[in-house]
Amino acid sequence: MNGKERFLTALSGGQPDRVPVWELAFNEESIIKIGRLFTDDVPPVKLVHQMTLEEKLRLLNLLYLVARKLELDGLTSIHLYTREPIDEKHIRDAWGRVLYVDREGDGIPVEGPVAGPGDLKKLKVAHPQDTEFLMLMLSREKLGPDIAHVFHMTGPFRESWAMMGGMQKLLYYYVEDPSFVKDLARICTDYILEAIDRAIGLGADAIALVSDLAHNYATMMSPAHYEEYLYPYHKEINDFVHKRGLKVIKHSDGKLWRIMDRMAGAGFDGMHPIQPQCMDIAEAKARYGKRFCLLGNIDCEILLPFGTEDEVEEAVKKTIAVAAPGGGYIISSSNTIHPGCKGENYVALVKAARKYGNYPKPGTA
Repeated sequence: MNGKERFLTALSGGQPDRVPVWELAFNEESIIKIGRLFTDDVPPVKLVHQMTLEEKLRLLNLLYLVARKLELDGLTSIHLYTREPIDEKHIRDAWGRVLYVDREGDGIPVEGPVAGPGDLKKLKVAHPQDTEFLMLMLSREKLGPDIAHVFHMTGPFRESWAMMGGMQKLLYYYVEDPSFVKDLARICTDYILEAIDRAIGLGADAIALVSDLAHNYATMMSPAHYEEYLYPYHKEINDFVHKRGLKVIKHSDGKLWRIMDRMAGAGFDGMHPIQPQCMDIAEAKARYGKRFCLLGNIDCEILLPFGTEDEVEEAVKKTIAVAAPGGGYIISSSNTIHPGCKGENYVALVKAARKYGNYPKPGTA
């Protein structure tokens, strides 16, 4: 099997020849940390919005070198929102949302064009631009069709609260004005569908729908609120992608048990990352192994930043032992490879997956 076949077999719940290796994302600094283990030709450590075009291309080419050297089975291409710098720490996107850029390069919405129901009529609707798919196009060109190209798209929950510049502002209207919440979700979902349609046309092999719905103790909303405000849009997105012949991975950190059944009902094919601080992957396998492909679970909070390579290998061995039997498991970190992670530990993760992740050949014990 090649990487794409391996990845898509597991995402479909099947058993490939070995456990596929994939990551939701690599941060700029983490790409450079890992890349230095293979070459001296690395760009300076900067966030993407601070880089020149030449430096951005060097960073992407370094990521592709890492993917080839480690023989990753899938690689994620980020939806590159059209953004302009405001100052050293803030950027503005095509919707007019202002985002604070943290040390990991994540854009955190702090101001939006929608303060309440009265703003929807005057909202200037954005549409995906060609430049927002450059990473996907370049990834396919550089790595070819034998690796699974996953397209990273923000989900309707985060898109909605980003429009308001804060999650708490959206959740307030869950109680005060349900129709406004649904109207805003409609606008955001239409944009998401348009972007996904473009990505599929450009050769994406799977979609990762990304937005956190929980923290370490519980979901951010009740199951009833999930049912009313998110389920219909999740199902619409999944149905759209499935009609195009692709599958959808749902990413959310946190303790998701209370809404897992409904997320399965919405049609998600994979669940990432089964965060080890609050979800046990053996329990997830037992309860949902026939409904979802499970992805992730290798701790990037403590283990990958501070652990030893031997400790990483042991964690990978134990996780594969409980999550991989029968197929339907793709190994990755418990979120992303962020700047705190040791490059050596990520390489140890990949090597251990190759060491312990082989499935028996048909007809053998």
